[in-house]
Amino acid sequence: MARKNIAAGNWKMNTTVNEGLDLYKSLSEHDVPSDVTVIVGAPFIHLSSLVANKHDNIKIAAQNCHFENSGAYTGEISPSMLADLGVDYVILGHSERREYFNEGNDLLAKKLNAALSNDLSVIFCCGEPLEIRKAGTQNAYVAKQLEEGLFHLDASQLKDIVIAYEPIWAIGTGETASPEQAQDMHAFIRSILDQKYGSDAAQDMSILYGGSVKPANAKEIFGQEDVDGGLVGGASLKADMFKNIIDSF
Repeated sequence: MARKNIAAGNWKMNTTVNEGLDLYKSLSEHDVPSDVTVIVGAPFIHLSSLVANKHDNIKIAAQNCHFENSGAYTGEISPSMLADLGVDYVILGHSERREYFNEGNDLLAKKLNAALSNDLSVIFCCGEPLEIRKAGTQNAYVAKQLEEGLFHLDASQLKDIVIAYEPIWAIGTGETASPEQAQDMHAFIRSILDQKYGSDAAQDMSILYGGSVKPANAKEIFGQEDVDGGLVGGASLKADMFKNIIDSF
């Protein structure tokens, strides 16, 4: 199975429901290349209207979920709710969830299990902050995130997983990650997948780059051997910019 080229947009806490719907409709009118999967990660309150206006060429993702299907967890959204709604993917382990909401690897493993048990596909994020990159220990840091959060799965479950690598040190810090640095980490991630699950599973896994992807750099980044697309932040909020990124493959 050839791995997918993926352009995933993470809207984060942006857009009103109507703005999000307009953005989704604009994207759905785009002639998406047949070898590219497009995903939009929208705020929870947008999901119903997006699903009601769903187009086959634009998949819909939630940005987070709880690890239980129901219960006394005020303000939380369960994976069973998302599945019932018709959502395709959920983003788990985003650097902002890890940093601002103290989500650790053990919690994310529970969320991952819950999402998969509800037949949701998962974009599982990993990545290192600036102090880890400066110390040169980024490989060990990312390996631990994957080993503790993801590697409890068996190989058959990997078909529903996409990994997104976020160099946190290159997002809003003034530092920049080169395409070569992106390739190095993506190749490392694929190598530890190979060690754990074998070559076929490693080669089938789509690994996305999540470090300030823009139309100006997308083509070069996506052209790296082990980079299969991007998890795009700010540029996914502008229809024309995101369309250019989709076409960068």
